[in-house]
Formats: sequence, C-alpha cells, structure tokens
Amino acid sequence: MIPAIDLAGGRSRVVYWPGVASGVGAPTDRPERIVAQFVGLGARVVHLVDMDGARAGAPANLEAVGRIAATVAVPIQIAGGLEAADHVRLAFAAGATRVVLAMQIVDEPERLRECLEVAGDWLAVGLDPRPERFAAFPWRRPVTPTLDGLVGELAQRGVRRVILTHAGDAGGAERLAGLGRQHDVDVLVAGGVSDLDGIRRLRQAGISGLILGEAFLSGAIDYPAALEAAA
Repeated sequence: MIPAIDLAGGRSRVVYWPGVASGVGAPTDRPERIVAQFVGLGARVVHLVDMDGARAGAPANLEAVGRIAATVAVPIQIAGGLEAADHVRLAFAAGATRVVLAMQIVDEPERLRECLEVAGDWLAVGLDPRPERFAAFPWRRPVTPTLDGLVGELAQRGVRRVILTHAGDAGGAERLAGLGRQHDVDVLVAGGVSDLDGIRRLRQAGISGLILGEAFLSGAIDYPAALEAAA
C-alpha cells in the first residue's frame, strides 16, 4: 500500500487533514509532514508525482523531494518530468530511490537504455492500459501494440517494474497480475480503487503493489485499514 502525493509548487496538491471528520488535528499541504504521517502509520514506500515537472518535461520539485528524504527513512519513488538519464540522476541526487518513466519511453529504446544504466532495477515504466487511451496514444510505430506485447518488450529490455494507471477496476485484476507472472515483472496498480474490497481483490489477484493518492489523503480509504486489507 503506497501513498501518493502530487507535488505542485513544492506543496501537496491535496491538503491532508486526517481528523477532518471529527474536527481534530490540523490540515497541511507540506509534503514532508504528510509523508511522515503515513510512515508513522506503517507506509514502507512513498510515491511522489512531480506535476510541474510532468508539464515542463524536466524535474521541478526536487527541493520538496529533498525535504522528504531528510524527514523519513523509507524508499521514495518519483514520477513526472523524468525524460532522460540526467533527469534520473537529478532525482536520485535529491533523495529519490526509485523512478517512474512515462509511457512515451517505450518508443525511445536508446533513451530507455540510458535510463536503465542509471537506475537499474529501481526503474519502472508507467502505462495506461485503458483501451481507449491505449488506442489513442501517439505510437511511433506502424501498428498499435498490445498491452501484453508491450510489457513483454519492456521486460526484454531489462525493465523489472511496470505501473498500470487507472487499472484497479473489478474486471482486470487477474489479467494484469497474469502479465507480471508471464513476463517476470512486478506489476503495480495506480488508482482505480475506491474501497477496501478493491484492495482485497488486487491482493488476491497477485498485484505487487497499489498506489493511491487522494483516496488516502482525503480519508475516503483509511490507511491502516487498507494495510490490513492488503496483508
């Protein structure tokens, strides 16, 4: 169970207020404080999305990453704005320990190879498996690939982790977990889950990890209860 924070301007895009229902505690958009709260609740990895970096095509919230790394002693995974090996180096220098490259990297094998040389097994590639998004993606190849074929292709190039976004729906868990077993990669799901039953379903299917942001930050899903459901 990996809590996610969207970073914009050095702050969390979503204000975290765990006691909002009872009116206790204080809200905060300071990412280092939010991460410390989740680590205190049992989080063993945190996921950061550099929203500004994703728009700019280069890391833009590395100071916030550094503050978080100085606050907690758990692996920090970052996505957004990582489009070259030098970007990966900057993320690691700031304190990140894992990186996620965007979907377009699959059609840039040389750039992917360079990033893998820097990050090795700590590199993941994010894919959006929703059929309409997958079909509409601007592929730089004559034929649109299948998700299965794409995961196999990435595995052959040395990628050991894939993160499938918006993929926690009831119909696809078994199929997505099967991709991991077939190609010997860790399959993580980001988003698409709204309750504890969804978490249990993904666990039973064999998904390696679930990344959720606003559901945890807003309290829609209780984090300790989510850890228990995933155990």
